Amino acid sequence: MMKDELGGRSAFPAGGRRRFLALGAAGLALPFLSRLSALVSAGPLTAPLPPDRRLSLYNIHTGEALAVEYCRSGRLVPDALEKIDHILRDHRNGETVSINVRLLDLLHTLARAVGAAEPYHVISGYRSPKTNDYLRTRGEGVAVNSLHLVGKAIDVRVPGIALRDLYRTAVKLAWGGVGIYPASDFVHLDIGRVRTW
Repeated sequence: MMKDELGGRSAFPAGGRRRFLALGAAGLALPFLSRLSALVSAGPLTAPLPPDRRLSLYNIHTGEALAVEYCRSGRLVPDALEKIDHILRDHRNGETVSINVRLLDLLHTLARAVGAAEPYHVISGYRSPKTNDYLRTRGEGVAVNSLHLVGKAIDVRVPGIALRDLYRTAVKLAWGGVGIYPASDFVHLDIGRVRTW
């Protein structure tokens, strides 16, 4: 036992009490930090989404266009979501999947951030496993477990918005993965982990 500064006995060696208190404070902070980490990984800490949210899409492969309000007064609009699933289908075989609403919210937020006056031109939305495998065999840098397979990724451009500006703004939003493909004139967006290329 050692004497502390006040003359009492202490179970801690010199400097040990401070270390003990610091570790205790860190232990108490862990639950808060883990919740904060979950929030950050879930998306940027920005203003809440507006209750009314719209998207304008143009599928370059099918020539279909859609301008739709998919969330009205804070409630999703099922008919609008079905229309979005359809326009973002695998254009090679017509297969659809439910597009993740968080991806739609990312597109809505990004369009507002860049001041898009034109619809998103969609290069690739949902990809069926067969299409994904086909693109991989062609050596187009397609991931085996692409988020396109589960309705969580999209490749787009916006007429009137420089590709690099679209890319940079998406990176700042930090909602997921963002890649730029200047030769093919599109930006990849997904709601996976935050990363860039």
